[in-house]
Amino acid sequence: MRHKAQVFILLILLLVWVEVNGNHQDGMKTRRDERRRNKDDSSEDEQEEYVYSNGIDSIRSKAMRIVPAPDLSKSEEEKWKGDSSEDDETREVDSELLSEPAKWIQRMIAQVEAAEDDLLGETDEDKIDARDDDAEDVVTTPEPPRELTPLEKQALELYESGLAMLNVTRPNKLEAYQLLQRAGELGHSQARVLVAWAQLLGSPTAQDIEAAKQAFQELAELGVPDAHMGLGFLYATGIAVNASQARALVHYTFGAIGGSSWAQMALGYRYWSGVTVAASCEKALDFYRKVANKVAAPAFLIWKEAFGWAEFNQDTRSISYVTWNFSTSGNTNIDLRFAEEVSLSGGQAVQRVRLLEELENPGYNSGILDNDLIEYYQLLAEKGDVQAQVGLGQLHYQGGRGVQQDHQRALHYFLQAADAGNPIAMAFLGKIYLEGSDIVKQDNDTAYKYFKKAADLGNPVGQSGLGLMYLYGKGVDKDYGKALKYFSQAADQGWVDGQLQLGNMYFSGLGVRRDYKLANKYFSLASQSGHVLAFYNLAQMHATGTGMMRSCPTAVELFKNVAERGKWGEKLMEAHIHYREGRLDEAFVTYTLLAELGYEVAQSNAAFLLDKGDVSLFLEQDVFVRALMYWGRAAAQGYSAAQVKLGDYHYYGLGTPVDYEMAATHYRLASEQQHNAQAMFNLGYMHEQGLGMQQDIHLAKRCYDMAAETSADAKVPVALALMKLSLLFSMKYVQESRWQEWLLLFNLDQSLGPNWDLYLITTLVGLLGIVVYFRRPQPQ
Repeated sequence: MRHKAQVFILLILLLVWVEVNGNHQDGMKTRRDERRRNKDDSSEDEQEEYVYSNGIDSIRSKAMRIVPAPDLSKSEEEKWKGDSSEDDETREVDSELLSEPAKWIQRMIAQVEAAEDDLLGETDEDKIDARDDDAEDVVTTPEPPRELTPLEKQALELYESGLAMLNVTRPNKLEAYQLLQRAGELGHSQARVLVAWAQLLGSPTAQDIEAAKQAFQELAELGVPDAHMGLGFLYATGIAVNASQARALVHYTFGAIGGSSWAQMALGYRYWSGVTVAASCEKALDFYRKVANKVAAPAFLIWKEAFGWAEFNQDTRSISYVTWNFSTSGNTNIDLRFAEEVSLSGGQAVQRVRLLEELENPGYNSGILDNDLIEYYQLLAEKGDVQAQVGLGQLHYQGGRGVQQDHQRALHYFLQAADAGNPIAMAFLGKIYLEGSDIVKQDNDTAYKYFKKAADLGNPVGQSGLGLMYLYGKGVDKDYGKALKYFSQAADQGWVDGQLQLGNMYFSGLGVRRDYKLANKYFSLASQSGHVLAFYNLAQMHATGTGMMRSCPTAVELFKNVAERGKWGEKLMEAHIHYREGRLDEAFVTYTLLAELGYEVAQSNAAFLLDKGDVSLFLEQDVFVRALMYWGRAAAQGYSAAQVKLGDYHYYGLGTPVDYEMAATHYRLASEQQHNAQAMFNLGYMHEQGLGMQQDIHLAKRCYDMAAETSADAKVPVALALMKLSLLFSMKYVQESRWQEWLLLFNLDQSLGPNWDLYLITTLVGLLGIVVYFRRPQPQ
């Protein structure tokens, strides 16, 4: 009975405790709901301020301070003033980049505070009140920006002047960097980091790696994202410091969070390929998407009314747009349009010159025009050759192939060809006046005049230009029907921009019924011509599963392609110029930087320079190890010659122990996947010799024949190898036929008797006598 009474009392106490605790939780829930209602009344900016401040400011004393990337929507003076206070500094950080890390930090801080409060006996209600009070203090009491000192104003003016000189069509880089260097000496951090990169890469200033390293270290302590990227690059490559992939990863992460595009590309490539980190397609997609947004969408336009747009950047020269839907927390749809940097041209071509192929193939076409050839075309143009005028105009308008952009000369040649009645020149004149530049003032009326003349002559560029003007109301009334008509005419002739804009209209439902399949079709056609926005649009569709099955790997590859079309892609040509001028260390450092960003051409070229022994930055015993690493990264991206090089390194034991089986594996991969003739020949030789596999002359002959069929250059070495193989095959056949046994079948003792040797000698002597008789001179 006593036992039952004790159980009954315990049950009563348990019920009482549950009831009290439930009332307490209900009270806390009521107070929480009240606070949520109060917070909902606050502005969206204040909510973002609370999330970020509560996450970052709580650990400011324990973590390295992060300075955000420059905000292009604000003036430089506002950004400078923002550096004066830590609270203003945090508010300038890109919310898209820092929202997730801030939430993660907030959760970690909450867990630590909960553990401490449990030890101190603090209640949950007190903690919520304290956090709310802290949040209110952060939101309502921002520190006012301080006034700039005279030195800071002077540094700011020098920095802006230097950037303005770099952003013209034909910049004077040396003079611009002199201004940036003076601004850096006066304390401007962004100017200092630009000068540090110039010193590291040796362009346009003289290379000074130690000075660049010191500047990166000092600026990284101040939290400059691009300085973190610089330190991460040095630690990743072992230039001027001991290589440390862990430190490189840390600095890359800080740089990426701060908004450094290069750091985001480096992390995106590492997560995509699994270099020093676990491969993660989603993380790579996140980083590459951020960089692609900056490359393909520098100016943002927001939807206000039905097909009405409010421009944030009134000075933008962009004319081609794509519409995407983003769902906000308030369940309202906001459409953002991303404007591309270049509209009709599809992006500046990236010159991908492979040093290995340039050396091994004398007739290798790198796409770079010689000065003699350019002068020849100039002579033809001056004599009135319309085709030469149009070609030179396009060359100077687009840039590339070893020629810098020069809109003034492009305008000169196009005007000459247009006067002769060439429709292509008319269309490009329309482009020049529609987009405008620092050379030619933007003029919609003149652009329409030239586009109309070219379109009437059936030129697709002119038709596409008219379509753009009608689509966005540039100098004419907006008319989706006419835009669709002109875009369709241009697309039917295979013009890339007509295909792209048709995809935009079908994707957004502008004047037509929305059709994602047709949008995908036209985007795919435009991407085959290399249009950067076509890659970007397809990447968005694959990343979100719009009109197709979602594919993260495909989206990453497309976003990576867009990211590599950024302004920094021009450094590939800078590195090649350094190589031709004999500045091999500068060429190597530039190629290595681009290799860290994921450029396959840069990886193979960096490995080539190491393989040739042209780099003096490392110890001799480390050169082949580093070259092997870069060959491996290039091979992983599908470069067959790099795959063959990996086989050679394992075959000869360069940077790694001799391993014939591994060499044969690399040769087989290059042979089966990329149909490389050199790999087929090498694989045939290994079959012939029995290296790393069982000797098989038949398989060796098959590999030799495949190499001859794949490449005409392989026919001569294959013929020699087959002659050698035939001789070996004949010798092996004779050895395997056991000819001694065949001689025993003719037993002369049985057929001729025991004196058969005497008979044989007599016969031979008789034959010799007959020969001597007939060889004697006969009498007349």
